[in-house]
Amino acid sequence: MQPLVTAADSPDRLIMQALRQTPAWGAVVVLCTVAGGGLSLLAPAVLAMTVDAVVHGRPPGAALALLAGTLLAEMLVGALAAIAAAGYRTRVTAGLRLRFVDRVIEFGPDGARRFGAGGLVSRLTVDTPGAGEMLPAIAGATVTAATAIGALVALALIDWRLAASVGLGLPLMAVIVRRFVVQTGGLLERYQRLQADIATRLMDAHTGARTIRANATSAQEVRRVLRPRHELSSTGRDLWSATRGFAARVALLLPCLEALVLGVGGLGVVHGRISPGELLAAAVYLRLALGAMDRIDGLMYSLQARVGAHRTAEVLATRPPIVSAADARPLPAGPGALSLSKVTVRAGGDRTVLDRLDLDVPAGASVALVGRSGAGKSTLAALAGRLIDPDDGTVSLDGADLSGVELGTARAAVAYAFERPALLGADMHALIAFGRPDATTAQVQAAARSAQADAFIRRLPSGYATAPADAPLSGGERQRLGLAQAVLRDARLIVLDDATSSLDTATELRVAQALEDALAGRTSLIVAHRASAAARADLVAWLDAGRVRALGPHAELWQDPAYRAVFAAGDVPAPLEELVA
Repeated sequence: MQPLVTAADSPDRLIMQALRQTPAWGAVVVLCTVAGGGLSLLAPAVLAMTVDAVVHGRPPGAALALLAGTLLAEMLVGALAAIAAAGYRTRVTAGLRLRFVDRVIEFGPDGARRFGAGGLVSRLTVDTPGAGEMLPAIAGATVTAATAIGALVALALIDWRLAASVGLGLPLMAVIVRRFVVQTGGLLERYQRLQADIATRLMDAHTGARTIRANATSAQEVRRVLRPRHELSSTGRDLWSATRGFAARVALLLPCLEALVLGVGGLGVVHGRISPGELLAAAVYLRLALGAMDRIDGLMYSLQARVGAHRTAEVLATRPPIVSAADARPLPAGPGALSLSKVTVRAGGDRTVLDRLDLDVPAGASVALVGRSGAGKSTLAALAGRLIDPDDGTVSLDGADLSGVELGTARAAVAYAFERPALLGADMHALIAFGRPDATTAQVQAAARSAQADAFIRRLPSGYATAPADAPLSGGERQRLGLAQAVLRDARLIVLDDATSSLDTATELRVAQALEDALAGRTSLIVAHRASAAARADLVAWLDAGRVRALGPHAELWQDPAYRAVFAAGDVPAPLEELVA
């Protein structure tokens, strides 16, 4: 499945959307920035009037009052612009982060598969504030350019020779600035992409820490995580070199232009073409005219904001095929028959996790997914409830292609219990009822009993009213809460993704026996790493190299030594599978 990105979701579109959401702050930012530029052009002219009044012996009171008023207004407008920009950035960044989080939740694990978990974190924390900087950056850059043009006009009004002197260096300066913007923009984007790549690799390693420790591969993982560091270092040096080169060229060219213009202005004073006040004003206008080219920090600020807006818009513009109920087809009623036809899922763009896989899960049956690490067990389980979408092929539930079913509808039909369930909810009752908030106390407690969780919940300080943060829970107890949550859901398909791995053998047996009654008549898909879990299923789908190697009862498959070797190896989930699931 390819991302659906349109030109309407570009960074410029993002700016317009943000401006519509915060029109008052945006208007104040623009108005204050424009007013500040106008006052900066007025101040040198008023300064010239004041100086000439003193030089020619005229009373300077009125001119001094006007100068003081202009400078005070410029200071107040600048302060108001800074406050407005901060308010605008705060509100836009908060709004973008909410939209970003909504989109990531909408994607589920598919978002991490597309952008990398670390990439999503860096975009959320680093790039969304950059997107919030776009309007102040654009307004500042536009007014700076307009002020530079106004300063050139003012120089021409004082003496055309002054403007002509500045004009001699403008073509060269334009080439320098354009080269810097083009070169640095690409380097900044590459630098942030490499940082996100390292963050993603580090998060993968953290997720798969158990696998890494079990296989004594820490050294290899360190090398894998840091593999992009040489390119990152090289990009950083290139970025520094480009910045240094730009600063050096500007530092060489600007003083030459200033010396030329001030020399022409000095001759104008000598020959009576320019007054002393006008020469002072010309010096200020010269700085305004050249200021757009001397603000390397402003250029970097604008470029970073642009890159941040682009990376934020890239996520917000990427959508699953069906996100709106108005565009979706209904999911027909049914007993939970699951079918996967020619399904292919790729990870990282180059690794095939599932390769044209075919599998039919009969309605009402329990099917265990068995295979070595990386075989695609958790990936297949994630497909069942549209936690991810396949790159190719079809996933159907009760005859309906899930790619045409609205996400909320598809996910409501499938209940999940994971190896490490998230403890969401104000207390134990709310935690178990998280996917079914209208459940009664009796229903919640019945689900807890089915998962063998009722007894330890009642031993907590406040029983079902105990907050998760106040409950010292073991891994097995957490899993039983996740099982209770899945049982309570009125779902036609239950997916247990290694959801009993932390239970001891005796507890697992009790839980399994209790779940048989609770899940009777419902289809279940079980990611199994223990032979005992596979043996209790009606059928076992043995995954190997991204495909179903065999499908049948556990007792029949057990006759194959290669099948037995899967369990003898003490298989554990691979980091990639944990990330996808």
